[in-house]
Amino acid sequence: MGIRIIVLAKQVPDTRNVGKDAMKADGTVNRAVLPAIFNPEDLNALELALRIKDDLPGTTVTILTMGPGRAAEIIREGLYRGADDGILLTDRAFAGSDTLATSYALSQTIKEMGAYDLIVAGRQAIDGDTAQVGPQVAEKLGINQVTYVEAILSLDKTSITVRRRLDNGVETVMAPLPILLTVNSSAPDCRSRNAKLLMKYKHARTVTERQNEAEDYLYLYDSRPFLNIHEMTVNEIKSIPDQLGLTGSPTKVKRIENVILQAKDAKRLTAADEGINDLMKELIESHVIG
Repeated sequence: MGIRIIVLAKQVPDTRNVGKDAMKADGTVNRAVLPAIFNPEDLNALELALRIKDDLPGTTVTILTMGPGRAAEIIREGLYRGADDGILLTDRAFAGSDTLATSYALSQTIKEMGAYDLIVAGRQAIDGDTAQVGPQVAEKLGINQVTYVEAILSLDKTSITVRRRLDNGVETVMAPLPILLTVNSSAPDCRSRNAKLLMKYKHARTVTERQNEAEDYLYLYDSRPFLNIHEMTVNEIKSIPDQLGLTGSPTKVKRIENVILQAKDAKRLTAADEGINDLMKELIESHVIG
């Protein structure tokens, strides 16, 4: 018998390709010039969920994301790869959320979703690099958590065994369900889109998106309910307004600087072991490697 898995995912600006126009004069990110992508480590998390689904018949995978209407695109990307359905949590009340407000909104949504066995999320998002949302969601739900996961070694209806990637090696952890896992980029890469699933879900839309859809396809949403991406607003979750959005976000950005790294120093090495050992020690101490 399968289990129910929720994958926490985020649509992020592609900060791996930042150019000179990526930041506005006021110090904020110019999202208009950066393509929106599926957060990379969330894709690693999705792959672990899909591998469980492959191994345990009856397992379902639901993607949960919070963001503006366009964030529904990553739900479709998940459906193309093997997820069963998705929920978009979207409302102006969530605008400006930091990790505390985001984790609160997500945890309240998960409570509305009903019973689950496993929640997986990427270790961190490339637009914030805080690695806080996953652990905070687990704390707010009152469930166990394991971070830095790169592989699931075994799983049954009551417990899970995983391998964690640490700075100086790996660690094997066994824990009871339900549990939340945050997944490293060292986990397997996510599988590619499946052609049959792409054809099946290419017209999957939220109710807001359907309002702008061509009339030629509107009939599909009654005859094919799997094309309806569930869209939830603040009115559909039990929440305290003061804990949402900017009001519920104690994090304040004091200043943002655009730093351009330039090579100014050079180091000449000899072929002697001593010179190479000194360089390795310097690189380890500065956390460039190791």
